[in-house]
Amino acid sequence: MTHDVKEIFLGETPPAPAALAAKVRTLAPSMTRSMQRVAEAVAGDPAGCAALTVTGLAELTGTSEATVVRTARLLGYPGYRDLRLALAGLAAQQQSGRAPAVTADIAVDDPIGDVVAKLAYDEQQTLADTAAALDTVQLAAAVSSLAAARRIDIYGHAASCLVGQDLAQKLLRIGLIAHAHGDPHLAITNAVQLRAKDVAIAITHSGSTGDVIEPLRVAFERGATTIAITGRPDGPVAQYADHVLTTSTARESELRPAAMSSRTSQLLVVDCLFVGVAQRTYETAAPALAASYEALAHRHTPRAGHGR
Repeated sequence: MTHDVKEIFLGETPPAPAALAAKVRTLAPSMTRSMQRVAEAVAGDPAGCAALTVTGLAELTGTSEATVVRTARLLGYPGYRDLRLALAGLAAQQQSGRAPAVTADIAVDDPIGDVVAKLAYDEQQTLADTAAALDTVQLAAAVSSLAAARRIDIYGHAASCLVGQDLAQKLLRIGLIAHAHGDPHLAITNAVQLRAKDVAIAITHSGSTGDVIEPLRVAFERGATTIAITGRPDGPVAQYADHVLTTSTARESELRPAAMSSRTSQLLVVDCLFVGVAQRTYETAAPALAASYEALAHRHTPRAGHGR
């Protein structure tokens, strides 16, 4: 069985106001510079932009009305009027304190207490943004596929590979056959063996990591159900994914690279997948999990002089 490569349609369901800032952070890197100016303006001053007509926002950002409309559509809104309504809602949330203002980046001379506070805020915001933007229909479909899978392969590179390993060990503990592959050659070798009833998961924040996309493509063409966990739902990885789970990311800085901020949102999605699968397979998952706990509890510790 093979799949037809799907064309990607963005914005079928307009995001809620709370998800607007997350959407901007996720898609801004793939926008043109003029569209980025529009996106940055609406995220930075939702109340002010909500009061502007399409012409006014175009003048404010030094762009055209067409660019404003294209930006609104890329962010998931049918038109500028819908974006203005979302901006008004976001502004109201900020005024009520339910959508806190963005804090400053971490500076080289920040006291360690400020570093902790800023990182904690960014982590919390990343989790909130990911939860707000996560498509629960796609998530439920991915969970169903995993719960019924004969075998699960997970592909990731660098920090994303660590997230893949976390998911694999969780699934193994509830009795599923799951393996994480960080080596691209081994990943492709395994992907060739996949068939219908198998599941392949690609984890890539950029959505364009070749070493992750290639094994997913092979799995896709072999008939396996494919899932992409990515911060770029419009990236190349999505064309080989049956289900796309979008992650958010906090603002990057010199001292907080993408690998740190993306990992937080990826781990949330991984935990959602695991809990969903455990719920679906509870009758077998619960005994398997209990058995793994018991085995670890009875694991013999080294005697004195036999290891450290």
